[in-house]
Amino acid sequence: MPYKIVYRRNTVSHLKEAMAWYKRQQNVLEKDFASSVKKAINRVQVHPEAFAVRYKNVRIAHTDRFPFSIHFYIDTPEKLIVIMNILHDRRHFESD
Repeated sequence: MPYKIVYRRNTVSHLKEAMAWYKRQQNVLEKDFASSVKKAINRVQVHPEAFAVRYKNVRIAHTDRFPFSIHFYIDTPEKLIVIMNILHDRRHFESD
């Protein structure tokens, strides 16, 4: 059974900001970006331990087409994937 996905505070707002930026560049890019993020999250949900621990207990999954990373940890007892943030690989955002 796949893990349930939960998002930490501000994760969704960072994602919406990125989607808005891509929409301003070219309307179709917003949908392509959203699809790429969704596919990466689906990979995480099905095989969370396939991603190496990068710092503390945080793992990172990358989108296929866009320079974004999904930072997450696994809460095994609760069967949760906690997505801490979705970050542009070349920008720095403060985590909550």
